[in-house]
Amino acid sequence: MSDALNDLIDRASKQAREARPQRPALIGVGGAQGAGKSYLCASYAQSRPAVAHFSLDDVYRTKANRVVLAHGVHPLLITRGPPGTHDLPLAARTIDRLASAKAGAQTPMPAFEKRADNRAPESLWPIHEGACETILVDGWCMGARASSMEPPINTLEEESDADGKWRRMTQRLLETDYNAFFSRFDAMIYLQAPSWEIVRTWRGQQEAELLGRALTPEENAALDRFVMHYERITRAMLSGHHSARWIVHLDKNRKVTRIEERK
Repeated sequence: MSDALNDLIDRASKQAREARPQRPALIGVGGAQGAGKSYLCASYAQSRPAVAHFSLDDVYRTKANRVVLAHGVHPLLITRGPPGTHDLPLAARTIDRLASAKAGAQTPMPAFEKRADNRAPESLWPIHEGACETILVDGWCMGARASSMEPPINTLEEESDADGKWRRMTQRLLETDYNAFFSRFDAMIYLQAPSWEIVRTWRGQQEAELLGRALTPEENAALDRFVMHYERITRAMLSGHHSARWIVHLDKNRKVTRIEERK
C-alpha cells in the first residue's frame, strides 16, 4: 500500500501547492483503526524533511481534562477517540506554526502516550526542523461527517447512552467544531476497510503486536468494548459519510484494490 499512498499524497500535495503557493499543502488521511494510516504517513514524512506529520491521536485531551468532561458532560468522554476527546485548538495551532515556519525553525509537535493514557510532557514532544512544503495529519475520523441518529447499535450505546445524549453530542461536534477543522484541509484521503468486522480484527492485531503476545479473553473483551466507542462513526464513514476526495479501497490484508476519486 505504501507506494500507492505515497504517490497519492505526492499528487494531492502538488495540486494544493499549485493552487495556493503561498503556504504548505495541508493533507488529511483518514481510515479506520488498524488500517495502517499512521505508520504510512509517518514513513512518508520521515523520508521527506519538508513534510511535517502528526496524528489526531497526538492531540487527545489530557486525562485530567477528560475526567472533568466525564463528570460534567458525559461519562463516555473518559475514553479517548470519539469527537469531544481531541484538543482541536492545539491541532490548529500546530498547523499554523508549521505553516509559518521558516528555514531553521524548530516547531514542537504534540505527542500522546497511549500506555499512560495521557499527553506527553511538552519537553518530550518531537521537533520538526525547518520550513514545510506539506503538512500531513492522519486520524481515524479525519473528514468524518455527521450521520443519521439511529437507535443504539451495540451494548455500549444501550447500556451507557440509552438516552442518546453522547451520540447527539458527537454528531453535533462533527457538524460544528470538527467540520470547521476539516474544512481547512486542501485534500482528504480515506483508507477504506472492507467491513467493520475486519476493523475489529485489525485492531486486535495491533494490540497483540504491541504486547508481543496473544490477547487474553479478558483483554479481548475489553477491546470489544473499547472499539464500540468508534463503531457508529466508523460504520458511517465506511458507507460514505466523509469528505475525502480520494478513497483508497483495501482488502482484508490491507492491500490496495483500487483508488476512487470523488468529484
